[in-house]
Amino acid sequence: MDMLRGKKYYTGLIVLLLCCQFLAAQPVISEQSVMDTVSSPSSGTLVIVGEIVLSGNKKTKPSIILREIPFKTGEQYPLHVLVKKMDEAHRQLMNTALFNLAIVAAKNITENRIDILVEVKERWYLFPVPVFRPVDRNLNQWLVEHNASLERVNYGAKLYYNNATGQNDRFRLGFLNGYTKQFSMSYDRLYIDKKLKWGMKLAVATGKNREVNYNTINDKQVFLKDENNFVRSFTTASAELTYRKAIRTRHSFGIGYTNEQVMDTIAKLNPEYFKSGRRGISFPGIYYNMTYFDLDFIPYPTRGYAAQFSIGKSGFNNIINVWQLHVKGLGIWPISAKSFFSLNVYGGIKLPFKQPYFNQRFLGYGDAFMQGFEYYVVDGVAGGYLKTTFTRELLNFSIPTPVLKKGKESHRIPLRIFGKAYGNTGYVHNPQPGDNSLSNKMLYAGGFGIDILAFYNVTFKLEYTFNSIGQNGLFLHQKSNF
Repeated sequence: MDMLRGKKYYTGLIVLLLCCQFLAAQPVISEQSVMDTVSSPSSGTLVIVGEIVLSGNKKTKPSIILREIPFKTGEQYPLHVLVKKMDEAHRQLMNTALFNLAIVAAKNITENRIDILVEVKERWYLFPVPVFRPVDRNLNQWLVEHNASLERVNYGAKLYYNNATGQNDRFRLGFLNGYTKQFSMSYDRLYIDKKLKWGMKLAVATGKNREVNYNTINDKQVFLKDENNFVRSFTTASAELTYRKAIRTRHSFGIGYTNEQVMDTIAKLNPEYFKSGRRGISFPGIYYNMTYFDLDFIPYPTRGYAAQFSIGKSGFNNIINVWQLHVKGLGIWPISAKSFFSLNVYGGIKLPFKQPYFNQRFLGYGDAFMQGFEYYVVDGVAGGYLKTTFTRELLNFSIPTPVLKKGKESHRIPLRIFGKAYGNTGYVHNPQPGDNSLSNKMLYAGGFGIDILAFYNVTFKLEYTFNSIGQNGLFLHQKSNF
């Protein structure tokens, strides 16, 4: 301390500000704590980033960690800017989904030079997982409309191998039986070049079903099932190049191939299922996706922004010919320490407007749905929705797991519970609505619910919603916010 007193006036302040928080085991130092203690001139003094020391990465390559840190050795920043960048580094490391814990802290301080410690705690990366999953669009449809029928369940096994080579790559292998007989395999590697900007993804899947959704009547899917024969078979393959120049934005350029066949009965029941009574199609496709994430925690964000843009072309003849454009946006603004407001928007269009039935799926499929309309689908070629939500954290605690071996530290499962109130509105245009009434008019819904965040990134949602067609009910979801 005698030496420090003899240096420039800001050195002692840096020691105080950057050490006290991290000795208290906080992952990062907050900008507010800096500004509360440091006068305006001191906070603007330039400091040099010294050595960046990595710890805890037994498998993850150092380059993968350093790629997420927005500063390098030798760079100079005002103190308050470096604090922000350390906080950003913590967020980025957690958003890789590679670590249970990430700490970005000051390690050594010499005059105006600061060495940085980046300490991580790696997750389990290899998961052989049994699969038991209803095939319906959401849990309510399976439980209520199909009486939790085991005939509408896929079972089997999947192998999830994250960070397979330490390069934040992902390998997936799946075998399904039951409602769908399917084999799937994919490999996603974020970086394939030395500059860590280009990546690639390969995927293939093939399977068959004894049941198929061949039409929509009264805004509900209509199915045909054959106990003795497979009514649908499919094969898909894709190859993708990704480009990530900076931290938050990722570009994807891909090509794909689809082959799908249905039995003659489907073509007779709905001649426009494919088009003109066809019972099979094969077509290539090309697409471009852009994603942007500036969120504090992607699995369940409480502040920040995200956006996704995609454009693609499927087919190049009069049988299959569709351009698709989809845009999603998410904004989340803190209101207090434990509450926040979010705005979620989605829009899409398919051109030309006249499309075969299987190209008309719009709302109610996948993640594009409106709360309160879980029992319905809205087919069409253009439209979107807007969702607003006010959320407040109610509980935040962890559950210890049993210690299997003496001397080992008990793992703890974090659990957070949020209460929320929400409203959403949407619209879908369908030039050929047929026997359906939810398209071509405004739809509204609102309600309240509870979100449960467990196992670091799994979100369960219990929502009670009222919709504009006079219905209400409790709905269950396992979804992310975006």
